[in-house]
Amino acid sequence: MRSNRFNRTLMAAAAVSAFWAGSGQAAAESLTLYCSVQEEWCQAMVNAFTAETGIDVAMTRKSSGETFAQIQAESGNPKGDVWWGGTGDPHLQAAEEGLTEEYQSPRLAELQPWARQQAESSKSRTVGIYAGALGFVYNTEIVAEKKLPEPACWADLVKPEYKGEIQIANPNSSGTSYTALATLVQLLGEQPAFDYLAQLNANVNQYTKSGAAPATAAARGETAIGIVFMHDGVTQVVGGFPVKVVAPCEGTGYEIGSMSLIKGGPNPDAAKKWYDWALSPAAQEIGATANSFQVPSNTGAKTPPEAPSLDTVKLIDYDFAKYGSSDERKRLLGRWDSEIGSKN
Repeated sequence: MRSNRFNRTLMAAAAVSAFWAGSGQAAAESLTLYCSVQEEWCQAMVNAFTAETGIDVAMTRKSSGETFAQIQAESGNPKGDVWWGGTGDPHLQAAEEGLTEEYQSPRLAELQPWARQQAESSKSRTVGIYAGALGFVYNTEIVAEKKLPEPACWADLVKPEYKGEIQIANPNSSGTSYTALATLVQLLGEQPAFDYLAQLNANVNQYTKSGAAPATAAARGETAIGIVFMHDGVTQVVGGFPVKVVAPCEGTGYEIGSMSLIKGGPNPDAAKKWYDWALSPAAQEIGATANSFQVPSNTGAKTPPEAPSLDTVKLIDYDFAKYGSSDERKRLLGRWDSEIGSKN
């Protein structure tokens, strides 16, 4: 009896397949997207892309460090098609390790020089889609209530009066925090930077998984200060929370948020359609509708008026090639784990 039912099921499935083959109607296109910006922006992008193309998108949202680790783990049998968003350093490492595909979009000439440089340095295995400066935010009500000095510089954050008042993400999971690590090394020198991080550790109440989480915590009064990308702080300001966004007085690093095609992904044609669409002005302007205020890479896209101007922030000459390399990133993260992470 069971055998007969099984045979009837196979025959029914074969009949359905024959019907679609005979009708000449192809199955709908699909895409698997790994997204490393805020959930709201990820979903807004997916909705707009599907509405425009009819391509069904399965989206997973994780931080850039987590996504990089997932793509590494799946390299023998890739599940994703596109990695969209997140800091450029792990995208560059993925390119160096051969985890992403070479692709030159027809829209490349429309992009800002810093976005094209990301493509050139990776041999066209990743491209810049937005930029944003590193800084920190503080809750003005907590600072006033506890009579804390208003922080303005990196040097302020290691003062003893801020003990237990600061949050920053773990650089293993967060591209934001790895950018902070690489920024301090370039700004201070490596040994002074790790001395600084050891002092900062005494003031940190939590190392979060997500890079934007400290901004949310500061906005909600769960911590006084969060070390984040400045645009993540602006999101909280626009939301009406009592936070102030700071560009550190000594200078700071910045990110080139990036996009990559995953090598061997199951839907390469749909992946290229997403890639080209995501570089268009209209797609890049979606971020502001989801309260994300990065500087877009397409010169034809409108920069949100709330976005921190990179022209007014003292930016270091961030070495993306060096600090996005596999060896350097692994070495710095290993040292952080040994000297900072192991102390918690």
